[in-house]
Amino acid sequence: MTLIKYELIIYWSEEDHAFIVEVPELPGCMADGETYEQAVINAKIVIGQWIETARELGKPIPEPKGRLVYA
Repeated sequence: MTLIKYELIIYWSEEDHAFIVEVPELPGCMADGETYEQAVINAKIVIGQWIETARELGKPIPEPKGRLVYA
């Protein structure tokens, strides 16, 4: 199983009728799912794709910071 080291923000979207996952350390990286568990599984896939694409484009890949603090 892939270990996720990036912070995930997970919430229910009534508008989408799905759980939404945002990965704030990876700009534009989001996933969704009908269940909380499926949303996290989809997030793992999208994080992998985000990192793979960044590598292919020669873009920097942020190091996971753990828990982020919002002001």
